[in-house]
Amino acid sequence: MLFPRIIPCLLVHKKGLVKTTKFKDPKYVGDPINTVKIFNEKEVDELIVLDIDATRQGYEPNYKMIEDLAVECRMPLCYGGGIKTLEQAQRIFSLGVEKIALSSVAVENPSQITKISERVGSQSVVVVLDVKKKLFGDKYELYTHNGLKSSGIDAVQFSIDMQEAGAGEILINSIDRDGFMDGYDYNLIKEINNVLEIPLTVLGGAGNIDDIGLVIQQNGIIGVSAGSLFVFKGKYKAVLINYPSASEKALLMEKYFLSGWNS
Repeated sequence: MLFPRIIPCLLVHKKGLVKTTKFKDPKYVGDPINTVKIFNEKEVDELIVLDIDATRQGYEPNYKMIEDLAVECRMPLCYGGGIKTLEQAQRIFSLGVEKIALSSVAVENPSQITKISERVGSQSVVVVLDVKKKLFGDKYELYTHNGLKSSGIDAVQFSIDMQEAGAGEILINSIDRDGFMDGYDYNLIKEINNVLEIPLTVLGGAGNIDDIGLVIQQNGIIGVSAGSLFVFKGKYKAVLINYPSASEKALLMEKYFLSGWNS
């Protein structure tokens, strides 16, 4: 039986791991390799690593860092940051990465999504939607370059377009919720999940394990990702790499999933 995936998301800034709030004010939380080693021990379902400097500053992926992470990882690894071409994507896959995450290139050159997915397989291509809710109304707008550049594109429609372009998975990241740990944007998740036939992963806002459970209960088998939840502990946000144990995950699934979600 398939189960929802619970996925830590790590942000790389100046070669260190950071956590942001609304994509701003990066706080250093540790070394990437050491953090991966801890997550190995905790047997996480999957790991997402995003280099938040690469696209914004216009440089290529850090292949040495990616290789080091891939060698260390004992779980599926998704890497994003600075990927613009098929050649870059193929090089990253050759280092042992299972998935790539694409953002700005999907907006600037959507045909690249088709080109890459046709060559490497759609299951390995994740399109990231960094999203803000518009000031007026209930629409969601897509942003690029680490949340600095507004695209004017409707996020829900873009998720459909990327599915048709060949993406194998959509990752939606709520900029408004990033770092606040007060719950996901459940309306955004529902809107996009309702129009997709490909896997969906959601990010932005988790403050506790029950926030993850509510997403699972409302949407079923999707990926639920978090940053702060897995690197901070307690009300003072002390840095502590953590992840639910097998027994905690089992209880979560029993409470929110196996008991009959959406029944």
